[in-house]
Amino acid sequence: MGQQQHKGWLTKHVSKRNGWTWVYHFYRDKPETGKRVENTVTLGPVSRFPREKDAWAEVERRHLRPNDNQSGVGRITFAELAANYRQKGFSKLRITTQSTTAHILDDYLLPRWGDSFALEINPDDIEEWLGALILANPTREKIRRVMNVVYRRGQKSRLLPMTGEGNPVAFVTQSSKTSYKAAIVRPEQAFRIMIELEEPYRTLVFLVAVTGLRISEALGLKWGDLDYEHQMIHLRRVWVGNEIVEQLKTDGSAAPVPLGGLLADGLRGWNQNSPYTKSNDWVFPSFKLKGKTPLSASIMAADKIRPAALKVGVRLEPSQRFGFHNFRHSLATFLVNRGTDVKTIQGLLRHAKVTTTLDLYSQSIDSAKLAAQEDIALAITSTAAAD
Repeated sequence: MGQQQHKGWLTKHVSKRNGWTWVYHFYRDKPETGKRVENTVTLGPVSRFPREKDAWAEVERRHLRPNDNQSGVGRITFAELAANYRQKGFSKLRITTQSTTAHILDDYLLPRWGDSFALEINPDDIEEWLGALILANPTREKIRRVMNVVYRRGQKSRLLPMTGEGNPVAFVTQSSKTSYKAAIVRPEQAFRIMIELEEPYRTLVFLVAVTGLRISEALGLKWGDLDYEHQMIHLRRVWVGNEIVEQLKTDGSAAPVPLGGLLADGLRGWNQNSPYTKSNDWVFPSFKLKGKTPLSASIMAADKIRPAALKVGVRLEPSQRFGFHNFRHSLATFLVNRGTDVKTIQGLLRHAKVTTTLDLYSQSIDSAKLAAQEDIALAITSTAAAD
């Protein structure tokens, strides 16, 4: 090991993820310049290939040994494509998207396809595998999209053919439709939920319910972000996964949010009772951590919000989720049913496209249609009664 051979050589390196790992080295001519350069390919952990001859067998299996007629690096595995994507594509993702993408790679794609040769993976096999996952359609579609991006990045890096046959995922179809319906709370139910909660949860629910703020945006607020004089809330950061991200979901997400009189009074009231009231303090701080970080959204949803909703009579299935995002859905429902212009709703919810508002809140549109039908039915029956 470590001694150069005519057709390459092996070394061991320590990987944070896999411990001691075999790495294959070889020289090849760079097509653009004709210059001879060293290349490396990670074979896998020593635990998987205990002996050097096992590592050489993997070199042979992958067709990695260069020869006079071959200037490539052999057959590429999906794991190698994923590693290439992490290196060259991750930095272009938003921080919140990076964690989701890493989860999909590590927990779904790599365990199933990591050792498979990328060009030998069949579209039908991918579709069958996706269909067997006990996940909602939108989640399956996210997995398909990540796999597709991994292949496209491999094509861009010239690890795969640039033609259609270089990406089997391009031929995979996966529905993104979901049968999930978010539980909607009426204004009077939202009020009763607030009454069941102590501070600061009461004010936090009020804030989310009337602004449609995402909980990550609400928890990212500091007192200095509230502009009472100009009646607006400035969004400058989000609190996601116990980490502050100084980058919002979209450019539209950074738009100021209205701060009406009743909401301002509620926030001022909480400010008078909070032990952390400086401009740079969190509006909704963790008392356990002495105000150093905001509260935890997941803990609040499970321990505070859902129990309060059940107590006031919100109907939920045993496994149905209920949290702060339900108030965002409920705001859209309330506004649509009142006949509020869709563009106004889009602006309040800060969606980049109006189609997103319509697609995500079709429940609200259905309710409006039902009300319209009731109006005409009432008009018809009233006429008949008069006759």
